[in-house]
Amino acid sequence: MTDNAPKGGLYARKSAMLCQNRRFGLYLDQRRRRVHQVPVENMPDGTHTPEDCADFIRQSCGVESRAEIDHNDAARVMLDRIMADYSKWERQQSVGGDV
Repeated sequence: MTDNAPKGGLYARKSAMLCQNRRFGLYLDQRRRRVHQVPVENMPDGTHTPEDCADFIRQSCGVESRAEIDHNDAARVMLDRIMADYSKWERQQSVGGDV
């Protein structure tokens, strides 16, 4: 029996590690509050689980599986952008105070 599902590589591993990072979940909490103007009382820090983070990455990258990111140029570009935005947020946290 042959499995035709794409195999994940470097980008799939990067996205999996990112989703396990508790601080990435905090980033998504703050991002969603800002973008959707949700009060912190309705979405406190710690709301996004690792699975929520994986859902965000799959939806943002336009894939059904994170393994597909390694085989889709547009998805890789989007993951790079997500990682860059998260890194920028982290730098701002260290300058402006921790979450």
